[in-house]
Amino acid sequence: MSPAFALRAAGVVLAAALLQTVVVSSLSIAGGAPDLLLVAVVSLGLLRGASAGAVLGFLAGLVVDLLALETLGITSLVLTLAGYWAGRYAETTGRGKRLAPLAAVGVITVLATVFGLLLHVMLGEAVAARETLLGPLPPTLAANLVLALPVHALVRLLVHGREEAEPVAEVELVG
Repeated sequence: MSPAFALRAAGVVLAAALLQTVVVSSLSIAGGAPDLLLVAVVSLGLLRGASAGAVLGFLAGLVVDLLALETLGITSLVLTLAGYWAGRYAETTGRGKRLAPLAAVGVITVLATVFGLLLHVMLGEAVAARETLLGPLPPTLAANLVLALPVHALVRLLVHGREEAEPVAEVELVG
């Protein structure tokens, strides 16, 4: 990861984290709220690969955890995995596909919600799985899918996504 890319990507992450915390999280669409930061992290993972996606996801989650004064580490862990998953998808099967951002954002939104719910349960917090998965998840998923392509295009423009992630030397399919 070049220093110029790291600075641009950190700027994108910081701006997305601030927008998510201050503006977007207060929006409510049919009971759910779009997750701009998740979409931005997924886009960065798709553009730069698993390692960069994981590092930038951790940075994004840490910023949000500190800004929102929530349980430190939950958002960091969820976004670290989201960036990693998006990067692995890009490195293996998603590279060059036009709708890769839609597929990645859709799947990772669901996985991140389930994983965040499991983390809260493991910490002993009272969380209603039915209300989390059936209430805000469908509108959040729809809002994230609407944001996926425009945010991906903007992130690519801002961080010069022409520098593709390095291809994986070997991918083994286990079947």
